[in-house]
Amino acid sequence: MVETGHFALVLAFALALVQFFLPLVGSRTGDARLMATAGPVAVTGFAMTAISFAALTSAYVLSDFSVLNVFENSHSQKPLLYKFSGTWGNHEGSMLLWVLILTFFGALVAAFGRNLPATLRANVLSIQGLIGSAFFLFILATSNPFARLNPAPIEGQDLNPVLQDVGLAIHPPLLYLGYVGFSVCFSFAVAALIEGRIDAAWARWVRPWTLAAWVFLTGGIAMGSFWAYYELGWGGFWFWDPVENASFMPWLAGTALLHSAIVMEKRSALKIWTILLAILTFSLSLLGTFLVRSGVLTSVHAFATDPTRGVFILAILTLFIGGALALFAWRAQSLAPGGIFHPISREGALVLNNLFLSTAVATVLVGTLYPLALEAVTGEKISVGAPFFDLTFGPLMVPLLIAVPFGPLLAWKRADLWAASQRLAFAAGGALLVILFVALFIDRASVFAALGIGLAAWMILGALTDLALKSGIGSVSPGVALRRLAGLPRSAFGTSLAHLGLGLTTLGVVSVTSLQTEHILTMKPGDTVEVSGYQLRFDGLQPFQGQNFTEDRGLFPLLDSDGDVLTTIMSAKRFYPARQMPTTEAGISTRGLSQMYVSLGDPVDGGGIVVRIWWKPFVTLIWLGSVVMMGGGILSLLDRRLRVGAPARRAKKARAATGATG
Repeated sequence: MVETGHFALVLAFALALVQFFLPLVGSRTGDARLMATAGPVAVTGFAMTAISFAALTSAYVLSDFSVLNVFENSHSQKPLLYKFSGTWGNHEGSMLLWVLILTFFGALVAAFGRNLPATLRANVLSIQGLIGSAFFLFILATSNPFARLNPAPIEGQDLNPVLQDVGLAIHPPLLYLGYVGFSVCFSFAVAALIEGRIDAAWARWVRPWTLAAWVFLTGGIAMGSFWAYYELGWGGFWFWDPVENASFMPWLAGTALLHSAIVMEKRSALKIWTILLAILTFSLSLLGTFLVRSGVLTSVHAFATDPTRGVFILAILTLFIGGALALFAWRAQSLAPGGIFHPISREGALVLNNLFLSTAVATVLVGTLYPLALEAVTGEKISVGAPFFDLTFGPLMVPLLIAVPFGPLLAWKRADLWAASQRLAFAAGGALLVILFVALFIDRASVFAALGIGLAAWMILGALTDLALKSGIGSVSPGVALRRLAGLPRSAFGTSLAHLGLGLTTLGVVSVTSLQTEHILTMKPGDTVEVSGYQLRFDGLQPFQGQNFTEDRGLFPLLDSDGDVLTTIMSAKRFYPARQMPTTEAGISTRGLSQMYVSLGDPVDGGGIVVRIWWKPFVTLIWLGSVVMMGGGILSLLDRRLRVGAPARRAKKARAATGATG
């Protein structure tokens, strides 16, 4: 099975070369037969990659320690779920997952892009083939997941205990679906530059792929944040770690691309800018791949790799980013710039969105790469942490978030800002009341808390106002308003849901950042501490034997003001013998939308132990908002108008009735 997987990987590489070369030649010579090879080759390449990935997964599940990759990252006593997730919990396996998703998207383009112009479809699949061939060569030359050991060891070295978690079983596939999904947008952009033609139809074709990648990347980032929050025991949800930033930058650029594509589709404007964003978004995804795998970063997220791999990926970066930007520079002058519009319009609002998001990307990029560049040039080591990003990224986001509710209420081409402001009067009034309530009754000392929570309320109420106005609530009878609401396009619901989710996430971030409380103390069995109106009692440590670990569990009954036990929070210090590695397992109790978070520290003399306790108000909204944003993106994807070239059902029926052919 292992040799079959290796052979399938070699075949997939060969097919990727064919997918790149033949359709490209066909599009340049006008040979329809060569262009037609793109689809079947893309689907077959995906099938070969899937066989290869299945072979590696089988080796993990069966604990085949004759495979070096399995020996280094698995153990016979490891739970079955983590044998599966261990397949991509390492450099070689995660790269195989990377190309599996890449070929999957290529197969989707082949299957659902049959109504694309033949030359555009051929060029898109050709570029996908070129990307695939580069990464297949990288895997085969430097990161072969099927390398054998002889003689085979009896037992493996186990997976990094930090990665033995359900969150890490979900996080990488979601993240890669987002990262790699933007490759389709990149391929569409390069294909348009090769042809030298771009129009509104191009934006209509590329927008569903952008939206799908954005949804997956949103989920991947949220899942990674949640995993770090509950697994690492540090109590935070975002550290501005360079590898976190590497996934956040494509999300920011992808959000800008999504809004820019809307302007291009609706008004045939921002054509050149949209093409550039499509290139830059995937370029940032490639940069993230380089940062994680080159060995230039030390991070809990990064894979320790040798310099050869880093140089190889750097060469791939240079080829695709440099080549695409050179092609853009050559072709941009010949592309029509598109329609014009008044600054006060929906187009203008979306351009403002793009300006702030692009500046935010540049800020995060500088903060992430500056320490690396400085060390490479001078040898001096510095770190750029949360204070820099908080002081630069935060102020950029505030005006953008203020402008979010205005966008959907402005007309295309020319709009009335005062009229839009009047329609948002209810949202503004509600946000002002929230600010006053927080300032007077919640936290009189924190202006940031009051203004930040008010800003979140402004976005939430603004999203609801958009739906209310479109359905006519307040101006027509409730029955009519309900019918109008039900008849709205799914994309209208999707936009409002996405903005609502952004407001919820903002509310969670501001609340937990400004209102959380922290207690660090030494507790002995029987000790009690008061935290935000609750009583937390320490009942002592209890040993536990897991499948491949041992742990000491700290039991903390949570009591209400009357002394009744609400729940028992369990926090633990865990030890994995195979890796000789300890971990901290945080204990968390969710109370409504807030959480009590308990983390064990080191034992002290006299039978006590250091305990860190946080009360985190509304922290769950950070991830609930992300889920709502994903729901908005999925709803928009389900809108019939985003099904590329899908004719209306009535039109199909009419042609069937008249016997007409398309």
